Amino acid sequence: MSLRIGLIGAGRIGAMHAANLAALRTPEGEPAVRLSITDAVPDQAAAVAARTGASTRPTLRALLDAGVEGLVIATGTATHPELIRAGLEAGLPVFCEKPVALSVAEALPLLEEIERGQGVVQIGHQRRFDPGYVRARQMYTAGELGRLHVVRAVTADMTPPPVEFLATSGGLFRDCSVHDVDVLRWITGREVVEVYARGSNTGDPRIGEVGDVDTALAVLSLDDGTLATVSATRYNGAGHDVRLELQGSKGSVAVGLDDHLAMRSAEPGADFPAGPPHTTFHERFAEAYRREMAAFVRVVRGEIPSPCTARDAVAASRVADAAQLSLETGAAVRVEPLGAGAWPAPAGGR
Repeated sequence: MSLRIGLIGAGRIGAMHAANLAALRTPEGEPAVRLSITDAVPDQAAAVAARTGASTRPTLRALLDAGVEGLVIATGTATHPELIRAGLEAGLPVFCEKPVALSVAEALPLLEEIERGQGVVQIGHQRRFDPGYVRARQMYTAGELGRLHVVRAVTADMTPPPVEFLATSGGLFRDCSVHDVDVLRWITGREVVEVYARGSNTGDPRIGEVGDVDTALAVLSLDDGTLATVSATRYNGAGHDVRLELQGSKGSVAVGLDDHLAMRSAEPGADFPAGPPHTTFHERFAEAYRREMAAFVRVVRGEIPSPCTARDAVAASRVADAAQLSLETGAAVRVEPLGAGAWPAPAGGR
C-alpha cells in the first residue's frame, strides 16, 4: 500500500525530493508514495505537483489534516524548528533538510524535545547514502585500512551561490563543510575535539562584505588522535569536486575518484579521468538523494531507525561553529562533547 507523504517547500531541493519520492515503487511496481505538497508560493507547489502527479494543499495545517503519514521539510533554515515541532506534534516521522536550526543554541532545546518525546527525525546529510562514502565506511569498519592517521575532505563548488544567500548562510563552514564533518564522524565513529581554521577571499569582494570567505581550510583533531583536514571553496572552475581520502596503517581509499573527477593529471601519458566533471551538487549526489528518500520511506514504515538523527546533525553543526569561531579569532577552538553544557571555547596555545 502506498504511503501518504507530505512535502512542505517546493523550491529547488523540494522539487528534487518530490521527483525522487514519486519515482519510488513497491515490489509489485505500484507507486510507493502518494505525495501532497504545500508551499508559500502556490504556483510553485502546483508546478511541482503537475510534474510528479502529486496533490497540493494550501497550508501546512491542510497538509497535516489530509492524513499524511510522514513529513518532508524542504524550506528555509529559519523555519525548520517550528515545522519539525509541527510534524512531531502530529505524531509523524519527519525528514528535514540540514541544519536543524539557524544555530546550535536554537537547536539544543529542540533536540531535547525530540529525544524526550522519542520523536523520529531524519536530517538531510545525503552523503551518508552516496555509494562511495558507504563503501569507504564499510572498508574502515571491516579493518581493511587499519589505524587511520590522516583524513582529508574536500568540497569545492564550481561557482558560488548568490551573495544574498551567503549573507544568511552562516558562513562557509556551516553551509558547506558541515557535510564533510558529518560524514567524517559517521565513517570514523570518532568525535572532533579541536579545530583550527583559516580562510581567504580572492574572488568576489562582496562575499567578504557579507562576512563570509570564499575559501577555507580547517585542521581537525579527533578524540583518538587522528588528524583530519576539511577544505572548501566557492570557486573551482574545473567543476564540482567532492572527495574524501582515508589513509591508514594498512591501506588507503578515496571517495570521489572516478571518471567525473574535476581534476586532471599532469603525469605524461595519464588520461584519467575520461568523463566530464560534475558541475553541481545535485548532479554529484543524484543517487545519494534518491537513496535518502527511499530510506525515509523505510523510516516512516518503521523498518529502520533514523539514519541521520537530529543529534548527529547538531553534533556536526557544533564542529562547524567551532571552525567559524576559529576563523574569526585566529585561535584553535576546543569542541566539548554534545550535551556537556559547554560551548566551543578558544583552546589557546596558537
